Amino acid sequence: MGKIKTHKASAKRFTVTGSGKVKMNHSHHRHNLGLKTPKRKRSLRKSAVLSSSMAPAIRTLIQK
Repeated sequence: MGKIKTHKASAKRFTVTGSGKVKMNHSHHRHNLGLKTPKRKRSLRKSAVLSSSMAPAIRTLIQK
């Protein structure tokens, strides 16, 4: 029986917590930071939990 390979691009971007939730980092925090407000940049710095509807699809890609 064949096995599904880990999608390496997704594995670098998402991690699975101990409770099974999928954590991700925010985008839009690389350049053009001068136009963004400090509050917006501060919130982009923190990680976020992926929505419960999207999590199973990502979990199968990264297989953790």
